Amino acid sequence: MTQMTYMEALRDGMRVAMRSDPNVFLAGEDVGAFGGCFGQTKGLYEEFGPKRVVDTPISETAIMGLATGAAAVGLRPIVEIMFVDFMGVCMDELFNNAAKMHYMFGGKITVPLVVRAPCGAGFSAAAQHSQSLDAWFAHIPGIKVVAPATPADAKGLMLAAIRDNNPVIYLEHKGLFGLSGEVPDGDWEVPLGKAEIKRPGRDVTIITWSAMVGKALEAAERLAADGIEAEVLDLRTITPLDVDAILDSVGRTSRAVIVHEEVRTAGFGGEVAAVIADRGFNLLDAPIKRVTAPDTPVPFSPVLEAMFIPQAADITRAVKELF
Repeated sequence: MTQMTYMEALRDGMRVAMRSDPNVFLAGEDVGAFGGCFGQTKGLYEEFGPKRVVDTPISETAIMGLATGAAAVGLRPIVEIMFVDFMGVCMDELFNNAAKMHYMFGGKITVPLVVRAPCGAGFSAAAQHSQSLDAWFAHIPGIKVVAPATPADAKGLMLAAIRDNNPVIYLEHKGLFGLSGEVPDGDWEVPLGKAEIKRPGRDVTIITWSAMVGKALEAAERLAADGIEAEVLDLRTITPLDVDAILDSVGRTSRAVIVHEEVRTAGFGGEVAAVIADRGFNLLDAPIKRVTAPDTPVPFSPVLEAMFIPQAADITRAVKELF
């Protein structure tokens, strides 16, 4: 195990994959000598050179088209869209081509690509650089979506995503880049579609992912002081969704609170709630609660932005309403 930041861990995952497979390459705006907009790719250009760490034009359409074509002919591209907010520019290449080619060609080709997309609020970057759009991608058949919350998961999910034969959206929350933790050395994967209990509990299940895992753990500590033991379930992978882990946890605690940074309406938490209601209604002793961002653009004002982002106090309040 090595102590790493979240950013170092996702970079280490890319490095391990690139060392073990010459078909893996990285492309995107400023990923080369500059080392990435936030520094995620620092050092990779020096190690692997300009043929495998490729600076692209400022064109999300070109980046996604490059990734789709390269994956279709046998390479394993990792491409970076500098902010998830910019994904709208290249959605046609993603959802009409990359997501559907394996199906439309009768399984004769695979499209193994990873799209890295920094997401999330908390930096006064305003409405066009701060969004969480997880449900957009989860809605598209043929795409897998991962959202790691810890340095260890950042590395393990990166390696699993690169080696998967499907397009994978890798959502890296900007607020987690500096988070430090122990990360397994060497070649180590976290299976896609497997949630993890980050804190066991008996009274309520808090279901969440990405940066909200930390908020949920903070809330769980506050609740424990009041005699409520909350279990925190980190989905890690949004699609495929680990339904069994959700139902197992809710079956033990009889209560569910779903937390995400997406806006409330049509956020992925609604899908999680539907799964529980459909397949685990008899497990519940109380209504399902959601703690989410409000249905507004992300504010620029730091004061308003702090109100926009769900906080531990909001989670704590929602849990207590169930008792």
